[in-house]
Amino acid sequence: MRPRELPGLALSLLLLPLLLPPCPARSAARFDPTWESLDARQLPAWFDQAKFGIFIHWGVFSVPSFGSEWFWWYWQKEKIPKYVEFMKDNYPPSFKYEDFGPLFTAKFFNANQWADIFQASGAKYIVLTSKHHEGFTLWGSEYSWNWNAIDEGPKRDIVKELEVTIRNRTDLRFGLYYSLFEWFHPLFLEDESSSFHKRQFPVSKTLPELYELVNTYQPEILWSDGDGGAPDQYWNSTGFLAWLYNESPVRDTVVTNDRWGAGSICKHGGFYTCSDRYNPGHLLPHKWENCMTIDKLSWGYRRNAGISDYLTIEELVKQLVETVSCGGNLLMNIGPTLDGTISVVFEERLRQMGSWLRVNGEAIYETHTWRSQNDTVTSDMWYTSKPKEKLVYAIFLKWPISGQLFLGQPKAILGATQEGEDTPGIQVHRGKAI
Repeated sequence: MRPRELPGLALSLLLLPLLLPPCPARSAARFDPTWESLDARQLPAWFDQAKFGIFIHWGVFSVPSFGSEWFWWYWQKEKIPKYVEFMKDNYPPSFKYEDFGPLFTAKFFNANQWADIFQASGAKYIVLTSKHHEGFTLWGSEYSWNWNAIDEGPKRDIVKELEVTIRNRTDLRFGLYYSLFEWFHPLFLEDESSSFHKRQFPVSKTLPELYELVNTYQPEILWSDGDGGAPDQYWNSTGFLAWLYNESPVRDTVVTNDRWGAGSICKHGGFYTCSDRYNPGHLLPHKWENCMTIDKLSWGYRRNAGISDYLTIEELVKQLVETVSCGGNLLMNIGPTLDGTISVVFEERLRQMGSWLRVNGEAIYETHTWRSQNDTVTSDMWYTSKPKEKLVYAIFLKWPISGQLFLGQPKAILGATQEGEDTPGIQVHRGKAI
């Protein structure tokens, strides 16, 4: 076995006494449209058990595929020189961002192929950008006339195709990202100019689309984003979430995040995201998610990305292990191309993660945090546990130079702690060379 080939190994110890058992399942309850009531909802158990999901940033921004998925904003609003120069060098002076719409063809988009890659990655859920801040919807929204995937570009219901395939072809949960605001929508800009005393945009656009999305595609993750600086009262977030938890077709299984208005992040909602690429490195009292990107600099696909801009599989495994040990889920992002292909580097990373999880997934899926998240003696050593099975997993990311592994946190009890590779209470998960 060559240590440099292994992103990490998981070692399980059978220890007594036991940790506390997991919380019991929630009983049916009605939720009022207040944060106090909504925040009391117990998160459906499947989400904590899943641990690993895939984020997919795809939209019209995938056409220029330069710099960032914030291309339109950086070009037209902030007028950042490299974006302005890119347009000057490659498109005629009269070219508008809306002209990218017909070029977003999704010509080679194959939902079956995507689903097979996602299944191979070991992920347990996906989250697709149904609408980013540019306002283009990947379904035929009744409230986004001529700026949606049915009327423009693909002329296909991308959300429906992927939703049906994920549910019929894989065991993954299907989720959707939705941006509350839109950078340049005239109604939002008018509301913004009134300091959000007017509410034309959420009443005529955001809320109708959210109800349409949930009723039509029944996502089990609703990943909100982009409050535009407006408070949750402007968006009527608590009213919508009360309906989602009480009346919607996914009321018993849906999970939501914390981005429902200015001031709500890391404070209200289902699981917390706190910030992009949030990885605190310590235990939090509330369920959280680390949404991060394989491409270090962008969520959308970039044609100008270099090989060093992508995280290695060793770095990605480290993110997963640290996140899960501290009670979080990892949502790892890819950006497909304008024609609907998943680039080779993204596919490779996903399949590499799947290879690692096939060997070491026992120490990740359906685990709980332990009393210590990492080891005080050996660096890059992280712990997870399964209290019912009386198991603690030690996951080490670097093979000891000495060939001996020292664990500072487990306290052995004579006659109760089992250790040794050939005993029933311990297994060494040897990471497959990737």
